[in-house]
Amino acid sequence: MTRPVIGVTLGDGDRPDFHSMRQDYLRSVERAGAVPLVLPPVVPEDVDALLDRVDGVLLSGGVDVDPVLYGQGPHPKLGKVNRRRDDFELALAREALQRDLPILAICRGHQVLNVATGGTLVQDIASQVEGAMEHDASGPRWRRAHAVEWTGPSLLREILGDGTLSVNSFHHQAVDRLGEGLVVTARCPEDDVVEALEMPKHRFVVAVQWHPESFWDRRRSFQALFDAHAEACRAAAPVLAGARA
Repeated sequence: MTRPVIGVTLGDGDRPDFHSMRQDYLRSVERAGAVPLVLPPVVPEDVDALLDRVDGVLLSGGVDVDPVLYGQGPHPKLGKVNRRRDDFELALAREALQRDLPILAICRGHQVLNVATGGTLVQDIASQVEGAMEHDASGPRWRRAHAVEWTGPSLLREILGDGTLSVNSFHHQAVDRLGEGLVVTARCPEDDVVEALEMPKHRFVVAVQWHPESFWDRRRSFQALFDAHAEACRAAAPVLAGARA
C-alpha cells in the first residue's frame, strides 16, 4: 500500500533562532500509515514547490496569529506572534485549498485556516467571551479539560462517532467570524466557543481546536482522525500526481 506524504508545519521554539515540533504530531501521522514531512516557515513564494512534494497538509499548533492579518489591532492579552510563520502558513493554507489537498488543522492551525479564508479571531477568550470557561488548561497534555458537542451531521462526527466528546484544551484564542466556505461542526457547550470546522465542498478539510495528537500513545485516542486524513491523502495522491505530471 502506498504511504502518502503529509506536510506538517513546523512550530516555534523557546528561542527566537530555533524552531521546534512535538513528536506527537509525527507519531500520529506515522501511526496512520503516512510519511510526515516537516515544513519550515519559508517565504510564501516557495509554497508551490513544497506542496508539489506532499499529498496533504497538517497545520500544527503554536503561537497567536498576528491580528493585523484579520484587520484588528492587538488586544492587551495578545501573546507571542511570529509573522514569518503566519505569512507562510496563510499562503500554504490558501494554495492547499486551491489544489484541494486534504487538510487537517489543529489548534493554531484551526485558527490559521479561518483567517486564511477571510475570518477573524477572538483574541482573548477570558476577556472577550462572556461566561467563558478556562480553555488554557494546566496539567498533562492528555488531560481532558471540557466537553465538545456536535452542531449537526459532519465528516468529523462520522470519524469520531456520536455522543459528547471530552477533549484537552491549550488555547486562549478562538474562531470568531467564520471564513468563507467554513461551517462550524462542534462547540464547547459551556460557553459556545467554536471547537471544530469543516469545508464540505472540499475533499477533506477538518479543523479542531483541541490537540488530538497528544493522545497518540494513550488507550483512548483520536487516532481515527489522523487515519481518516491519511486515507484522504492516499486517495488523492494518484490524482495529484497526474496533475503535476
